[in-house]
Amino acid sequence: MKLILHIVLLFFSCLVFGQKASVSKANKLFKNRAYVEAAQMYLELEPNQENLQNLADCYFYTNNMQMAVRKYTQLFGSYKAQVDKAYYFRFGHALKAIYNYSKADEILSEYYGYKVDTQKFIENTKETTKYIYETKRLTISNSSEDFGMSFYGDKVVFASTRSEHQPKYKWNEKPYLDLFMADINEAGNLENIVPFPDEINTATHEASAIFTKDLKTMYFCRTGDVQVKVGGEEFASVKLYKAEFVDEKWTNVTELPFNSDQYSIQNPALNAKEDKLFFASDMPGTLGSMDIFYVNINPDGTYSEPINLGNTINTPHREQFPFLSQNDELYFSSDGHEGFGNLDLFVSSLKDGKYDYPINLGESINSGFDDFCFTLDAEGTKGFFSSNRENTDNLYGFNRNYVSQKFTIEGDVKDFHSGELLPGTTITLYDENQRMVAQVVADGNARYLFPTQPNTKYRIEAVKDLYIPFIEEVMTNDEGHVMRNIGLLLSTYESAEDIISKKDDGLTYIHLENIYFELNKWNVLPESKQTLNVLVNLMKKYPKVEIELRAHTDTQASDTYNLRLSIKRAQAVAQYLMSQGIQEKRVKWKGYGESKPLIRCGDNCTEEQHAINRRCEFVILR
Repeated sequence: MKLILHIVLLFFSCLVFGQKASVSKANKLFKNRAYVEAAQMYLELEPNQENLQNLADCYFYTNNMQMAVRKYTQLFGSYKAQVDKAYYFRFGHALKAIYNYSKADEILSEYYGYKVDTQKFIENTKETTKYIYETKRLTISNSSEDFGMSFYGDKVVFASTRSEHQPKYKWNEKPYLDLFMADINEAGNLENIVPFPDEINTATHEASAIFTKDLKTMYFCRTGDVQVKVGGEEFASVKLYKAEFVDEKWTNVTELPFNSDQYSIQNPALNAKEDKLFFASDMPGTLGSMDIFYVNINPDGTYSEPINLGNTINTPHREQFPFLSQNDELYFSSDGHEGFGNLDLFVSSLKDGKYDYPINLGESINSGFDDFCFTLDAEGTKGFFSSNRENTDNLYGFNRNYVSQKFTIEGDVKDFHSGELLPGTTITLYDENQRMVAQVVADGNARYLFPTQPNTKYRIEAVKDLYIPFIEEVMTNDEGHVMRNIGLLLSTYESAEDIISKKDDGLTYIHLENIYFELNKWNVLPESKQTLNVLVNLMKKYPKVEIELRAHTDTQASDTYNLRLSIKRAQAVAQYLMSQGIQEKRVKWKGYGESKPLIRCGDNCTEEQHAINRRCEFVILR
């Protein structure tokens, strides 16, 4: 898979191993994606931040996840505070590939800004996948890269680097990609492997071939022969081509009109009616590094403008390799949706003209490495996929067995007022006896999915810091699927209560009348108790609210004296709240003395200004 990502860069450095290492040479190799040679040079250089970043990435992009983890660990150990967030993402996925889920969750939680729990995800996936896949590796050679199998009548077609006549990359000594066709014998193995006709295979890369049902039209990828400079780098884009089978020969090879030298279009797929062509691209308007688009194929053979499938399918990361089944289920690969690590295989159903939230195909087919190029036969029982789980890209066949009807509740979580998605929300499912059935954290698209039982009553609770918890009761049916996209709408405390607001410092405050104390004393006065009772009632209304109370003094005594006095006053207020039934764990307290005055008047404060600076503040923590 890593090879596929970089076939657009055709001209690599001719530096050889053993040449004296230098930062400039190593960086040039790295820029040209000559990762194997670059890694050798970086190993000889000083392990500063840039060199470690590039070395770790070299191992990541060449699928050497053990070494990638080792070097990312070294990088984070020395330079974590300076490391860009993109390295968190790659580090986390490298950790998943070697099954270090606890460390991966720690790193990815920092990347996403909410808790990631891979083990819970895996357990949940076991309950939501409808099929078990029995997989078998079809290609044995470790000297070539093979991927992207498609059906071609009673034959199959795939892309490979096994062409001996093709020029080779200097950096990996592997030929350019060509298309090959083969037979599948009764044992499910490839035989009679021959190159596709020369009308299609050229001196550049060809891959990802698909065919219409009548076998008279094919779509495929070919790397362009023009290099352009985009974003400071020169590259040749990947383009889609169409060919027609006329008089027993592939002819009329034409480039599709929505190609560009400025971006790549690849991985074609046709829907069941063959009136829509799906593909992956990094064209303008893409949400991530690669998104899935489609064009309508008009009756006259022309094409509509490309249409992005939107953020239900696409994420800020990679979505590629679409495939449409006979009932127009969309299968694709993504490293942006929650998965087992790197590219995983997903499926999305077409509902009311739109593709639904994708479901991971599960651990019987996915791995911690790149899993991609899913293809299914017309009966929906057999197919192929590609994976680099055994070091290089290889072809795999599968038989899939239906497990059982799956009953689920799914949806997304949004801010009630703004409609903003709220990833990281903790969603808990309870049965009718109030026992917790399952718990998940809403993913980057603020989505959640629970396995359930049919015709059963459940309670869903959504909890997020600084939001009022939301509870909804749901009754499942015998159809198997319940959507609750609009149910979990959370309101912030500040939108629900007039005395709560967020200030410019980013903190959310509860605004009460000032709490007064006698001079040099800290006991809570009767009039202050009336004010604090407002806070008590608020915390009882919202039983998950946790606060920090902050006591401040004026400047009329020494710093040390004022700090001690503020601590005692904060503690006294906290004790009063607890005496009124508020749990201790919900109340934190801190004294600031005179260190944070509202009015900075120094030794020239009026009594009114001193009174303003003597105060208690109440900050909502969660």
